[in-house]
Amino acid sequence: MKKLILPAIALLAAVAAPFSASAHRGWLMPSSTVLSGERAWVAFDAAASNGVFIADHAPLRLSPQTLSVLAPDGAAGVVANLMQGAYRSTFDVEINKPGTWKIANASAGMNAAWILNGTPGRWRGPAADMAANVPAGATDVVSAPSASRLETFVTLGEPTTSVFAPTGVGIEMVPVTHPNDLVAEEAATFQFLKDGAPYANADVIVARGGLQYRDNPEEMTARTDADGKVSITWPEAGMYWVNTSWRDPAAPAPVEGEGRGGPPVASAQYTAVLQVLP
Repeated sequence: MKKLILPAIALLAAVAAPFSASAHRGWLMPSSTVLSGERAWVAFDAAASNGVFIADHAPLRLSPQTLSVLAPDGAAGVVANLMQGAYRSTFDVEINKPGTWKIANASAGMNAAWILNGTPGRWRGPAADMAANVPAGATDVVSAPSASRLETFVTLGEPTTSVFAPTGVGIEMVPVTHPNDLVAEEAATFQFLKDGAPYANADVIVARGGLQYRDNPEEMTARTDADGKVSITWPEAGMYWVNTSWRDPAAPAPVEGEGRGGPPVASAQYTAVLQVLP
């Protein structure tokens, strides 16, 4: 069994941003979120798709620079059997310590654009490397930071909270209600932070899986309060996609069809995949 040991979770400098700047929704779905016993294996699917949890578009690009597993005691977890297919990436994690684990695909860095001898150029990577990657003589240099974080949680035995400590970079979720203790028709509270401060008055999109079997996508939008907190009542059991994002309000509005060819714009995005039990 091939295993890849990854560092303890952090918002890493290598920028993959596989689901940002796209209409497709990125997700990282575990096969189980609540476990008993001394140890168990959990399988994960990761993709970007039109409907959440439907592998119909592209796999998420996972690497040791972006994918991380944080055990309850702060140690780095181990990713096994990492593979990329045509529509999804997959990997396994042995959950072998009691408590709550965090599994995340996260990145942060800079995007830059310039003109050199009349030809446009672009670069994306760690902020510390930007100066070395913008060519000498470049003009009209524009740069902007970006951060994206996609995470899910698995608990073996009793829930713990050590993995929820924020890093202070990008958008993060600090649960008030434990994310592995969600029940249908009951309200749960989460706090969102942006760069360590409450992310106030932000829209939070909540979508339930199983879209291919329904005519109605059953999507709802909640809004954070002044403290960055939001209350969500789950209409029924299932897997849920929870997302909030930020784009520099001073930047020009995006142009339809422009894609990633426009000027860099500061942005941040957060997504959680949560299981709600009956």
